[in-house]
Amino acid sequence: MAACVLGAAIELPAAQTSEPVAGRRQALAGLAETPAASPSFATLVREHATARLTIDFETLQRFRPAFRFWRHIFTIPDGLIAFGSGVDGRLIVTVPARGNWSREAAWEDPSLAPLLDGRRLPARLEQRRDELARLLEPSVGPLIQNATRGLSLRPNARRYGAFLAEWGAIYERFGVPAEVGLAQAIVESGLNGTVRSEARALGFCQWLLRNWNVMKRLAPHAIEGYNQTTQAPYCAAYLSILATKYGSFVPALSEHHTGGTNVGRVLINGERLGGADNRERYFLGSAFARDLRQLSPRTFRDVYGTYGVRSALYAEMVFGNAANVAQLIATTPQERIYGMRARRAVTLTEVVRAAKLSTDEVRRYNPALKQRVPAGAAIYLPSHVAALGPDIAFWHLPPSAEYAQVLNDFLRLDVPLEEWDRPAFDAVLRDFRSKFEATRTEEGTIMATTLGYVLVTQRASRQAAILAEFRGSDRILRLFERGKREWDAFRASNAATSAATD
Repeated sequence: MAACVLGAAIELPAAQTSEPVAGRRQALAGLAETPAASPSFATLVREHATARLTIDFETLQRFRPAFRFWRHIFTIPDGLIAFGSGVDGRLIVTVPARGNWSREAAWEDPSLAPLLDGRRLPARLEQRRDELARLLEPSVGPLIQNATRGLSLRPNARRYGAFLAEWGAIYERFGVPAEVGLAQAIVESGLNGTVRSEARALGFCQWLLRNWNVMKRLAPHAIEGYNQTTQAPYCAAYLSILATKYGSFVPALSEHHTGGTNVGRVLINGERLGGADNRERYFLGSAFARDLRQLSPRTFRDVYGTYGVRSALYAEMVFGNAANVAQLIATTPQERIYGMRARRAVTLTEVVRAAKLSTDEVRRYNPALKQRVPAGAAIYLPSHVAALGPDIAFWHLPPSAEYAQVLNDFLRLDVPLEEWDRPAFDAVLRDFRSKFEATRTEEGTIMATTLGYVLVTQRASRQAAILAEFRGSDRILRLFERGKREWDAFRASNAATSAATD
């Protein structure tokens, strides 16, 4: 994967007007037909999540204004290379990975096509991509490029796109805006609940099977991790917890992708670079790590850990695909999803007979269903079938006042990151886990289970000790200062080159 232009967009820029978040949320509003929640705490939860998302988009616009480019990567069929503006993310041209670029390039601005007239481009793809970027940059400015991945989404959007509003309502119940949660699902899985990565990570938020197994041991009910409607609430709850930790969905998404230790290093570096809050620290530290990795990877490895190119791009990819979520919902007739808790093991034949649906349609709602649903697991269908179990579709009803109050209190936790990492803070998380359990709601149980997962996993790792040592190490500080000198010199050289070619 080709990264953004090395050394670009790393100053503390003045605020700019970003694409209105309200417009995206208006496109999503009401599509799940969820009744308006009357408790004031539910309103406070929505307002808090919206405000957090708005500031995230505004900060992303300041530091990574090309993030919109990534919506194209997941909507253009595979087999192509997309080039976009490194300034605003607009699409410039798509070219085939194999073929004649002079004849087969698809230009957004046809006036640029003559740039390739009579050009003999290198045979090797990577060199050809670099040469096209070199030819284009004098006319359009810095570029970003990537292979297209539309086939990861297109077939799944046809099969599952009708469920997006319902899944979005699930994410919203946990204080996660639908467009962010579902955009992560697009990036990670193309909306396919059974897809696995090379590391065997699964589904919407690409948890490893061992992560799901921990969650299964903690949950009071059976979890069938291959169903997207089961994945959505747990992915949402985990993202909600991480966003509360950081006060932003940006580093929260990054931790989900690259791990808390890597994100912790990025934030400490970003603080040393002058970032005023976790958003600014993240983007400054991310650019610093990205550039040092390319400048001298062996020298500065202890400064950035295993934080790589895709780690630096991950939040951009997710936020760039938020527009695709709204577009898919707006252009796809939406369908309801009902959930039932199986009182006993139920065979596929029984579900097909009770629901009066085809086997394929039952499996569209339940990709995990091969032969039977275990006792205590969820069954999802387009209507409630009482014979299959009690209704658990919490997303069709307003949240209880008790759940909304606990969630609102949790989302507004505001403590330093170092405090989150200390064992003493576990008491706060355990208290909230008990409060969520006490609401006796489906979503409260999911939040309690996920908090239990966080408590188990964060104490099983050395993250807190590693970051404490990183922050206090004189050797790391000297290495950071050396890296900053080289980084500053590199940026100054880039700026001089850009000024000379303007």
